[in-house]
Amino acid sequence: MGADHGTLQEWIERFLDHLRLERHLADNTLSNYARDLERTKAWCVENQLNRWSDLTQHQVRAYVASRHRKGISGKSLQRELSSLRSLFRYLLREDQAESNPATGVRAPKVQRKLPATLDADQLGRMLDAPADDPIELRDLAIMELFYSSGLRLAELVSLDTRDIDFNDTTLEVTGKGSKTRRVPVGRKAQEAIRAWLEVRGDIAAMDETALFVGTRGKRINPRTIQDRMKRWAIKQGIPRNIHPHMLRHSFASHLLESSGDLRAVQELLGHADISTTQIYTHLDFQHLAQVYDKAHPRAKKKK
Repeated sequence: MGADHGTLQEWIERFLDHLRLERHLADNTLSNYARDLERTKAWCVENQLNRWSDLTQHQVRAYVASRHRKGISGKSLQRELSSLRSLFRYLLREDQAESNPATGVRAPKVQRKLPATLDADQLGRMLDAPADDPIELRDLAIMELFYSSGLRLAELVSLDTRDIDFNDTTLEVTGKGSKTRRVPVGRKAQEAIRAWLEVRGDIAAMDETALFVGTRGKRINPRTIQDRMKRWAIKQGIPRNIHPHMLRHSFASHLLESSGDLRAVQELLGHADISTTQIYTHLDFQHLAQVYDKAHPRAKKKK
């Protein structure tokens, strides 16, 4: 093993530089890595471990157990272990470790929550509501686009006006890990975006390139979108905590329900791993089970 020229913190910083400069990860992802590794580092310091190479698999298990006792969820611990595994892959590359102690350590099982979705009627009530001013036209275009193209919140916020192509009715999106993909834009979403673009100039600053802007004329804040959607839902009498990801989930489950094509839905959502997309098959199965219970002669309950 090569000479160790850095402290725990210095190797975290070098690793984050590697993620930023070589792997071009988004700032949000980098801050998640930093936060996870900061917690592991604090535990190492508490336990008199001064170098990452001192950490054994047994100690990684002890760390996970101590976090679990504090009530940290299995999902969070899975992410922390993933961050630690990635750090050690980098340390192995840099000849600063002889093995990866996080390999083979599992977090407590996570009970997979099915994502909340809206049914077609609820979505219709939200999206068919009249828009009377530029801000409402913007909100409607945002919601139509979420549901039409299954975008993540960060993807929608980062869109520029040049990203939409009305000729081939597609949109270029930059997703996780700076990967770009093309997604179709449905007719209703196109209409809503055109209506918004007609009034965008009333709000947008002269040099602003963002497709969606806030009241100050600059690129819209993700928090603003979340707040506006909640307000919109209340106004339409929908008793749900509506958020952007719910429209993405609805897009995925409705598309899968109609097409049954898991690979296509994976592509449209920008999932690196199909197992992430497979959660929507559970949603689809729930729907099929309900249809079966209502329709099958042998499944119908006696009145």
